[in-house]
Amino acid sequence: MIVIEEQNDLLKATVYAELSLADFREFETAAQHELRQAPKIKLLLDLTKMSGYTVDVAWEDIRFTRAHAHDFRRIAVVTGSLWVTWLGWLPSAFTDAEIKHFEDVAAAGAWLQGG
Repeated sequence: MIVIEEQNDLLKATVYAELSLADFREFETAAQHELRQAPKIKLLLDLTKMSGYTVDVAWEDIRFTRAHAHDFRRIAVVTGSLWVTWLGWLPSAFTDAEIKHFEDVAAAGAWLQGG
């Protein structure tokens, strides 16, 4: 399950349990909506409650990241799990966004706002 909040040029996505392809499609739609409002957006991904993802999501993530390589200014990934942090580095090979990992949502939000 995914919960998405859109705020100006900031997209917040929180994943609960397993991330499915339907969840990822919902994220894609929200990101595309935000990109119609601003040329570059910021993204906060809260994966602290994520238990995993389906295999088709991994491929879609790479495809999406390559298609939007220049559309994100900053990406903050919040996770307490080491494996998720390591997987978070993979998309950085396909984007010019500044990506940083956090264990705290508040710190991630402050970094995204430039603090």
